[in-house]
Amino acid sequence: MPTGAVITLVALAIILVIVVIALAARRQVQRRHLRERFGPEYDREVEHAPSKRSAERELARREAEHEQLSIRPLSDEARVRYTESWNLIQQQFVDRPADAVVDADRLLAALMADRGYPTGDHEQQAAALSVKHSRTIGHYRTAHDVVESHRVGQSSTEALREAMVHYRTVFDELLLPDPEHAGARHRKV
Repeated sequence: MPTGAVITLVALAIILVIVVIALAARRQVQRRHLRERFGPEYDREVEHAPSKRSAERELARREAEHEQLSIRPLSDEARVRYTESWNLIQQQFVDRPADAVVDADRLLAALMADRGYPTGDHEQQAAALSVKHSRTIGHYRTAHDVVESHRVGQSSTEALREAMVHYRTVFDELLLPDPEHAGARHRKV
């Protein structure tokens, strides 16, 4: 084989190795970004997806869709109104726990809509929330599962109480003026 051909093959092999290393590094950077952004939601998605790659594609899709949303802060008046509504729901919990949890679910859906989150089904809402509220999305999912269990008559009063605590965590986070600093304060039921 002529020397020129050998040099060309070696150069192509080196270029190929560099490209493979660059692609692997890019994938690692993307994976690190998704792990940091989504936290426990990253692990949840990897566990439920057919592969890690498909889970990462789903999370990247959520990010891209979230960028298209018009998420907005609440006015001070709206924040006060939602807080007052929440306080009334908490008061009703003593006498009518199941109704209170259903009302909490509705109030949280209204709050999400006012902030600019999708108002479709629960999974769509959870996916949109997971992008900026990864620390509390598990609370939202758990509380919503209790509401669904209640609808088929399978929720204890203790489960309903725990759902209220979970909803309160998400509620407090969505009330914060700056979603980037959410999670700074949480109150108990």
